[in-house]
Amino acid sequence: MPLGALACEKCHTLLHSEELARIATRAKSLEEQDDLLHAREEWAKALPLLPANSTQAEWIRDQLHKLELVNKLAPAQPPKNAWVSKLGPLAPIAILLAKSKTLLLALFKLKFLLSLGTFVALYWTLWGPKFGIGFALLILVHEMGHYIDIRRRGLPAEMPVFLPGLGAYVRWEAMGVTRQTRAAVSLAGPLAGFLGAAVCALLWYKTGYGLWAALARASAWLNILNLIPVWVLDGGQAANALSKAERFVLLATCLALWAFIGDGLFFLVAAGVTYRLFTKDLPPLPSPRIAAYYVSVLLALGVVVYFMPGKGFAGP
Repeated sequence: MPLGALACEKCHTLLHSEELARIATRAKSLEEQDDLLHAREEWAKALPLLPANSTQAEWIRDQLHKLELVNKLAPAQPPKNAWVSKLGPLAPIAILLAKSKTLLLALFKLKFLLSLGTFVALYWTLWGPKFGIGFALLILVHEMGHYIDIRRRGLPAEMPVFLPGLGAYVRWEAMGVTRQTRAAVSLAGPLAGFLGAAVCALLWYKTGYGLWAALARASAWLNILNLIPVWVLDGGQAANALSKAERFVLLATCLALWAFIGDGLFFLVAAGVTYRLFTKDLPPLPSPRIAAYYVSVLLALGVVVYFMPGKGFAGP
């Protein structure tokens, strides 16, 4: 790359994407706290890291202008907590509640809790309390895999939202991150799903209780389904980082698993990979680490499916 370059000339990937994401997180946090002056200062730090004619730079300039106008038009605020003096003996309780509000909202996101409760209720009704709760928790493990991987990279993310009967998702902002980062975040969910399935398989091996085997197989099967490289599935996002040669390796892995294990789900993954061999979305550079990550997670989930009794999804 030329000295002082801010983005790749071929693929337009931003070279400072990780730092830009951290700046965005801090700026939005300041906006939520109504600290618009410091939020504007934080957004301004991003401009030197962006090409002047980029969409992101244009958006930030617009945001800076908006914050400046809002800051000028905002009425003078009364002294902080001046209202507390009017509450007399109830003032200490009011102060405690005011200081606890942010913490409570951070720990208990209403949308997350309500959607998770509805999710559990649906599968409880369909398959009974034990399998229903266990299955919902394993999906939570999958989604937390995404969430934890995003946050450890310093990127903004919301707690998972569950859609009963459809699945769940983690909303996050990937401002200029590379294909490799997106792919790694996508594969973190199936990796966590494998770990959850492996724990259930170990419990089944130790206890002989069939419920654990059913949960292990169902979780592994669902995570393999999610690795089909199409649409908005995790596999679809991960395959964006793979070169044609790496996609051929993934196809060979899927066909080998299909032949050895005999589960038609691996044929579906192979069909998805075959389709991606002919799409015009190849990355400018190969990603051997992502390819190895994808293949490893697929193989690990295949091992769980192979050793667990039953066929297909294998519900309760």
